[in-house]
Amino acid sequence: MSTDHHAPRDRARSGRATRGHLFVLVAMLALLLSSPAFAQDARIVSTKAGEVPSAGGPRSGPVGQPPPPVVRAAGVAPVAIQIDAAQVDAQIEQLEIVDGVMQNPTGPWVVSWYKDLAGLGESGNVVMAGHIDYWNVGPAVFYTLAQIKEGAPINVTGEDGEVYAYQVEWIHNYTADDAPLDEIVGPTPRESLTLITCGGPFDYATGHYLERTVVRAKRVDAAP
Repeated sequence: MSTDHHAPRDRARSGRATRGHLFVLVAMLALLLSSPAFAQDARIVSTKAGEVPSAGGPRSGPVGQPPPPVVRAAGVAPVAIQIDAAQVDAQIEQLEIVDGVMQNPTGPWVVSWYKDLAGLGESGNVVMAGHIDYWNVGPAVFYTLAQIKEGAPINVTGEDGEVYAYQVEWIHNYTADDAPLDEIVGPTPRESLTLITCGGPFDYATGHYLERTVVRAKRVDAAP
């Protein structure tokens, strides 16, 4: 699916959206049971939808459902990410999955890595998330992520000083309430990187995006 991430001209409309941060990543189908950010049966019923606002508002998680159980293996923690094709040059923070909810990135320009999942240099799915926009800031770190193309390079620097090179395999948009969790954040048999942010139309009545933009990349400098 394609998304339009250009800010609407009428910034006053976004000011009417409920304030708050993007609730990032996968929580109980209770990215996306009982947390205020993620309600299992709380399907978004849009009364009015529009383009991406630039002033931000509350954001449901990138998937909005609980991630499948994963056994954390040893890997290198990432500290920075660079995506030239999406104008991303950002530091990476470490967050946890708490009670099945993947916590929010703490600011507009930082990318979050979920250390309960895979790390760099090991077979598995390294999952990260970032805001598309941010209240009182406007466009944030992953604002242009949806513009990335298949084959685009992504470089992630590890705390060991090594640069781990990835290449985009695909980019998809999923509706927020029925995204395929295993496909998005489940384990992979090889070294993979998954980036998630909000996308699609913005529902001004609820203050949420209706879709999640997901980018999957593969490690290209790994040993066969």
